[in-house]
Amino acid sequence: MQPPPPRPDENVRHGPLTGLRVVEFAGLGPGPFCGMLLSDAGADVIRIDRPGGRAGPHDVTQRGRRSIALDLKQPAAIEACLTLLKTADATFEGFRPGVMERLGLGPDAALTRNPKLVYGRMTGWGQSGPLALRAGHDINYIALSGALHAIGTPERPIPPLNLVGDYGGGAMFLAFGLLAAIFHARETGRGQVIDAAMTDGAASLMSMFYGFHGGGQWRDVRRSNFLDGGAPFYDVYECADGRWLSLGPLEPQFFAALCEALDLGAPSQDNTAALRDAIAAAIARETRDHWETRLSTLDVCAAPVLSLDEAPRHPHNRARETFVERDGVTQPAPAPRFSATPGHIQGPPPNAGDHNDQGLRDWGFPAEAIQALRDQKALIDPA
Repeated sequence: MQPPPPRPDENVRHGPLTGLRVVEFAGLGPGPFCGMLLSDAGADVIRIDRPGGRAGPHDVTQRGRRSIALDLKQPAAIEACLTLLKTADATFEGFRPGVMERLGLGPDAALTRNPKLVYGRMTGWGQSGPLALRAGHDINYIALSGALHAIGTPERPIPPLNLVGDYGGGAMFLAFGLLAAIFHARETGRGQVIDAAMTDGAASLMSMFYGFHGGGQWRDVRRSNFLDGGAPFYDVYECADGRWLSLGPLEPQFFAALCEALDLGAPSQDNTAALRDAIAAAIARETRDHWETRLSTLDVCAAPVLSLDEAPRHPHNRARETFVERDGVTQPAPAPRFSATPGHIQGPPPNAGDHNDQGLRDWGFPAEAIQALRDQKALIDPA
């Protein structure tokens, strides 16, 4: 891992979204990740936090924002939020349907103040439908989309962390929706509401597989297809030291090169138990490091399965500075990369209210208005 890059001035944003102003209503999971993506790319993200929240360097997805702690039970806090939204390009929240409306911060109230505002709503089930008001988590949302059924062993589905629902189907679709709608608002002067449901996003991520299934190229049975571990040439294999190697030579020329490297001769590229057994036996004869070295110069679509401790130390990740260290915490660097306007980690994860004065002042609140919010118990400073 490379040394950390110089920290930017946290009062100056860096990245292609510099100048974009976003209000984030603090939540869990996909909301913070969406805020991190926008901040890493340069957006000025003001997060409305509940008073008393604490963050540490390990709260990676909360990095780069400025925090204002407002007690949303106080009318003055609601008015302060609406004032912030009046000059924002976008806002997003992750509460159940109806919560923001009951607070007086729903889309109608917000767009009345700012007709160009883009209002993002992040939920699991969506703003409508029979399940809209029910509780759930990533595992439930991807179960409903067909994604969970497709991942695992023949005996049972296996949750793929919370990558498919919360982050892939949730946060990234929300970020895409916000930016698309901001582009539209700047062209037309009209804002709109983004209904980002994790069930919808996870289903969209399955588009290729629904296409394969509809075309008769995908069996609706786990580990019976060429991309779900059902093919011997697209799977992981245990090495002599108990560690694992990933193989993916789908194309015939890559498969032939792998068979030559493993001394397997020239077997047919068929989905057979005999081929799987032959590959497994060959891989099991040597350590993972041996195979990484042996295969590193060959186009055989192979890579070691690295742990969270190992990945930041891999030479490729070190060369690309894929991971950085910030305040003693190793974490992924901003992605993707921009040639002219590189993103940065804009600052550490804030405690609730760390930027009460600076954040409000930079967004147009005069000193007397900030003090009035304190006097009305609407703005709460960190303990």
